[in-house]
Amino acid sequence: MATAPAAALAEPVVPVRPLWTAALSLGTLAVFMAFFTPIQILLPDQLQQADPAHKAAALSWVTGAGALVSMAANPLAGALSDRTTSRFGRRRPWIAAGALLGASGLLLTSAEHTVAGILLGWCVAQAGLNGMLAGLTAPVADQVPVTQRAVVSGWTGICQSLGLVLGGLLVTEAVTGTTTGYALTALLTVALALPFVLAFPDPVLPPGHRPPRPRASAFWVSPRRHPDFGWAWLTRFLINLGNSIGTLYLLYYLTDAVHRPDPAAGVLVLTAVYTLAALLTAIPSGVVSDRTGRRRTLVLVSCVVMAAAALLLATVHTWPATVLAAAVLGAGFGVYLAVDQALVTQVLPAAADRAKDLGVINIANSAPQVLAPALAAPVLAHGGGYFGLYTLAALVTLAAGVLVRRVRSVA
Repeated sequence: MATAPAAALAEPVVPVRPLWTAALSLGTLAVFMAFFTPIQILLPDQLQQADPAHKAAALSWVTGAGALVSMAANPLAGALSDRTTSRFGRRRPWIAAGALLGASGLLLTSAEHTVAGILLGWCVAQAGLNGMLAGLTAPVADQVPVTQRAVVSGWTGICQSLGLVLGGLLVTEAVTGTTTGYALTALLTVALALPFVLAFPDPVLPPGHRPPRPRASAFWVSPRRHPDFGWAWLTRFLINLGNSIGTLYLLYYLTDAVHRPDPAAGVLVLTAVYTLAALLTAIPSGVVSDRTGRRRTLVLVSCVVMAAAALLLATVHTWPATVLAAAVLGAGFGVYLAVDQALVTQVLPAAADRAKDLGVINIANSAPQVLAPALAAPVLAHGGGYFGLYTLAALVTLAAGVLVRRVRSVA
């Protein structure tokens, strides 16, 4: 019989059940709905009422502050969950607590009427949601065998994309008003996390096997000592940077370059097309990756496909071409969502620090949200307009595909 330390820290070999994957995917859907719905709809509406003259700048400040909180909260929560010796396991307490704090932050944000108050509430929500995300990311490395990880990552990746669409539909069609939208999002954040928290056991870590208390230096994973981890981090950073550059000015692109009569509705159509394409490619690519053991080649393919979509946006400014580009971009991103997460779990330096190291990896998701506006604005103004902007997105994405080949320990 396996010892308790082996159950908590050993490389998993028993395949997870479909219900386990479904429950983890629901939790992932919850956290990404809570991330994206306010950024897409609720925060812009709220800030327009709070400070209509400076709404764009206010939105940048609020989302930028939230991104900075997420960059700190995710690895810190991961490190603390790695040391958790609760009888409920290491991850479930953080999923539950993070969902409750995140929901409370959303409700606090909804009650505010000043930019400073909204910023504070959103930062509280980000702290909780990133604690929840840390708990939801680690179980793939903790409990899913390598030969099953891309498929499981495909399902959770699909839920990231669904969160973008479903949350927007619910707060615009099912309810009316910003306050009610926040309340519904907060309720779903907790409710959709409960199946995984309540129904599936989490291996318990005995106190004697806890890693050391986290210090600031612990959050630096040396690329010299762990080069594959470093290359995987940089690959993810560049892919997300290219994606952030490409989507940041999409509404203005439809207005100024495509001359779409209703650009806001156009963004919703493109998001739906993008999500559907990602749904169609994530699971099949995960199956192929798990059966062949190949990760890097599929990440490279996804980068080439996404770069092609960006180049289409750069060169052809028509509505049909934009819809086609959304479909191509979604197809590439679906492959990336499934395969890259599986690749990342195979380059983690130590089993005892899985959640902390995955939190460090997740900085590569948040940091581009801060950097992209600083890069995109001058390119748009002085570097060739939308042609320069989307060409830059393509080049950054292609660079990620080249660098993923530097990962040596994964096929």
